[in-house]
Amino acid sequence: MTLTVEENERLSRVGPGTPTGELLRRYWHPICAADELDRSIFRTKELKVLGEELVIYRDRSGKLGLIDKYCVHRRASMAYAVVEKDGIRCQYHGWKYDSSGKCVDQPFEEMTHPEVGFKDRCPINAYPVQERAGLIFAYMGPKPAPLLPNWGPLVWDNAVRDIAITHLPCNWLQAQENSVDSTHTEHLHDYAARYFRQIMNGEEPDFERARTHTKIGFEPYKYGIIKRRTTNDRGEDHPRWTRGHSILFPNILWHNATMQFRVPADDTNTMHFSLYIWRAAPGHEAPKQDVVPSRTVQLMDEMGQFAGLNYLFNQDYMCWATQGPIADREIEKLGESDRGIIMFRKMLSDQLDIMATGDEPTINVFRSAEENSGLEWPAIPHESGEYVGANFGRGDPKYRPSESGYSRDAEKIEAVMRTWQEFEVPAGAYMGE
Repeated sequence: MTLTVEENERLSRVGPGTPTGELLRRYWHPICAADELDRSIFRTKELKVLGEELVIYRDRSGKLGLIDKYCVHRRASMAYAVVEKDGIRCQYHGWKYDSSGKCVDQPFEEMTHPEVGFKDRCPINAYPVQERAGLIFAYMGPKPAPLLPNWGPLVWDNAVRDIAITHLPCNWLQAQENSVDSTHTEHLHDYAARYFRQIMNGEEPDFERARTHTKIGFEPYKYGIIKRRTTNDRGEDHPRWTRGHSILFPNILWHNATMQFRVPADDTNTMHFSLYIWRAAPGHEAPKQDVVPSRTVQLMDEMGQFAGLNYLFNQDYMCWATQGPIADREIEKLGESDRGIIMFRKMLSDQLDIMATGDEPTINVFRSAEENSGLEWPAIPHESGEYVGANFGRGDPKYRPSESGYSRDAEKIEAVMRTWQEFEVPAGAYMGE
């Protein structure tokens, strides 16, 4: 499914009023880590989400609010507003708003003409937000909002989590399409990754190839697409084929106990959130986290080249970004290895067609507790019936991040990993990407 210029625009653009922008507004998206906001001395953070300039804040009672960046009065930035116990007050002339966007105070106007009720006509645009698993999620679509999905990694208890955030200079679709591109793992994360490591260590590359794909499969299911693959050393009895792993429509990859969210900042920039979860083994208790730590992944080095190419996810980020701000899909040459990408583009296009009739999307919009329960599959089950965390090891387990940077809770992560030492972890239980 090579796209025309017009079809590419339809699937890529995310601003207000665009087909995909309106579709994505029907879903909850992470917009920042709670840790990021709580480390701000102003208790605010500027954001751009789906082409809209916003400010997230936590008032002094602990309540979250998400509003337009600019005060409706004289357009001063609310990123430097005074955060009070029950709302946020513009630092310029003192107009105050609550978390719903209602203007609740206009000091001079109310002193001079209290009878007019001018503040009732001056709301600021606001969106509902929820905090879960260390992330702050926002819903920017029409009301009533659907339920924030209870995907397993967001609600599992007795676990340690970590968050990595990357700001990508490219369109969201380049990131999401990678999730149904199976054969890139053989080349980018094996052959090229070996090459990167060798030249970065000053070694002469040996150009050896360890693994080749022999079969790939894709199937749509109620939450998105499952992808499966076999290689020359792993056949159809391996978990990569028997269980596979999935993308969750429209913009999530869920693999083992790792979730990746690809959230458009605008047409040519994407916020990438990696949520890692390590669950304690049966009969063990995970260390307590008062806050889920977050970090920003370094994308470029001081020479303007892509950094961290010895890390798996940094390799992905480089390939997505180097396709350009918006990939020119009209000049692609798609082959047999691209069946998953073609399937996802059709799924996305079909949902846009549904939206065009005035209906809401039919995938992953949950409006009842029943629909929003049991969202556990496809994590990897241990024989005990529990679920293995995002990473574990034999011998002396060692935390190894999948992207550049290092968790502030590495010791807690390794403590959880050690809880699995008494168990025989099934071969292939942790399958990488």
